[in-house]
Amino acid sequence: MTKPTRSHGPVTPESTDIISLPVDTRGMIRVGARPGFLQYLLQIWEHRQFIFYDAKARVQSGNRRDRLGSAWMILNPVLNGLTYYLIFGILLQTGRGIENFIGYLIIGVFLFQITSRAITNGARSIQNSRAVIQAFNFPRATLPMAVNIREILAGVPVIITMLVLVLIFPPAEEITWLWALIFPALLLQAFLNLGIGLILARVISTVNDVTHLLTFGLRVWMYSSAVFFSFDNLNINQTVLDIIKLNPLYQILDIVRDCVLYATVPEWQSWAILAAWAFSALAIGFVYFWKAEESYGRE
Repeated sequence: MTKPTRSHGPVTPESTDIISLPVDTRGMIRVGARPGFLQYLLQIWEHRQFIFYDAKARVQSGNRRDRLGSAWMILNPVLNGLTYYLIFGILLQTGRGIENFIGYLIIGVFLFQITSRAITNGARSIQNSRAVIQAFNFPRATLPMAVNIREILAGVPVIITMLVLVLIFPPAEEITWLWALIFPALLLQAFLNLGIGLILARVISTVNDVTHLLTFGLRVWMYSSAVFFSFDNLNINQTVLDIIKLNPLYQILDIVRDCVLYATVPEWQSWAILAAWAFSALAIGFVYFWKAEESYGRE
């Protein structure tokens, strides 16, 4: 007797062989991979609308919880200036020998606060935006850039107030063509702030303890920048004084004071020192920040 043959039944997907097909992976980029530096800059340019929109929105909502709102952007440097005037101008008499010490102090306090706010907020921009970084794919440098543009927009009424106070308080200064030179000085200041902010943003994203040292570092920078006193009144060795005057913030204050208070064309050396610091900080900041692009937002 012959043995019946077994029917194999219909062919199912499980019974078919797996066929591998070649896939061309050329041009494909791993998700979250760091792009080339030039491509990174191009991506930042493509996100320019986001940068300006975020900066503008944060300026409008920055002091929403305060009853005086955005007025605190002006009141803070005014109150700081009044405090420093009482302590250093009246009690310690550090203004002796300084022509128009009130204007000298106003420019120092207002411009230092602009730099302090920009660097502090830029340095914390990555840490404060972890949720956004983890949810969306975009060049991370746009965050500290948006912060700095926000500080530029917020600084417009601060600069106007500074100049108005210089015109009001005796000895009242006169407006000259030299006042126009404060705009390139402020632009270089913004480049310096952004470059330092980019460097610190990467550092703080890795070592959060640096945020506690940032306040002390800015305070030392303030005291070494002649915000409320003049180096000319101190008994300092000339070589040491020349080194101290390489401080870019000191050069910013010196340039603006020459233009606004003393109707003097700033020396070309001051512009050269400030420009070297500003463009170096900006270039180093972008490259240093870009190299850690893949690490931002990781727990």
